[in-house]
Amino acid sequence: MTSASTQLQLLGHASFRITTPEGRVILLDPWLSNNPYVPAELCHPERADLILLTHGHDDHMDADLPALLARTGAKVAAPAPVRFYLQEQGVPAAQCEAMNVGGSIDLLNVRLTMTVAHHAAHVDRPDGTTSHQHEGVGFILRFSDGTVLYAAGDTALFGDMRLLAELYQPTVALLPIGDRYTMGPLEAAHAARLLGVRHVVPFHYGTFPSLVGTPEQLRQHLAAEAAVTVHPLQPGETLTLGEL
Repeated sequence: MTSASTQLQLLGHASFRITTPEGRVILLDPWLSNNPYVPAELCHPERADLILLTHGHDDHMDADLPALLARTGAKVAAPAPVRFYLQEQGVPAAQCEAMNVGGSIDLLNVRLTMTVAHHAAHVDRPDGTTSHQHEGVGFILRFSDGTVLYAAGDTALFGDMRLLAELYQPTVALLPIGDRYTMGPLEAAHAARLLGVRHVVPFHYGTFPSLVGTPEQLRQHLAAEAAVTVHPLQPGETLTLGEL
């Protein structure tokens, strides 16, 4: 099945399902198998063509990810230490798309660019230990219908978001707003200004008591920018990006 334009579905917390205009399925930061914030019917996807990981924390990278990759045959793009960890878990190197911050690749009719993010990270191993320290990343995805999606990942505000705007001209931004571990609403509102986007989908808020930022606070901080629309999706809800 193909879609007329790019579709974005919030699975829960920071996990998204993207369907390209050609009908290919991209999973972004899938935390699914033991995620109480994801509808049960979405927890065990049978199809994925590409999986994008911004970092290795367990609320962004499912403990069962190697099994998901084996089941779907999807390619995976991630920071290098996360990629090395997955290969140690038996994921074939040929299934991993090697790339690094600043680089771009073309696949699935998508131009994919890995961007910098400011978020100290590690891999949360299933046995409760941690390893493979790294910095998180973000992604720019440019689709055939003209949609340019900036998936910021978990990050602080940084001034070079202005350069992302100049180079890639994103139309939609996925921005964390929870505060404490990422940007809060105040910083995310300024990120939207730097990026020049007209549409923001907030994520990484409300799922834990410490994530106190809210979409309403983000709207308040963007009140002077009437052209910016905030889309607070509910788990399972889909937004048609190509029609925004």
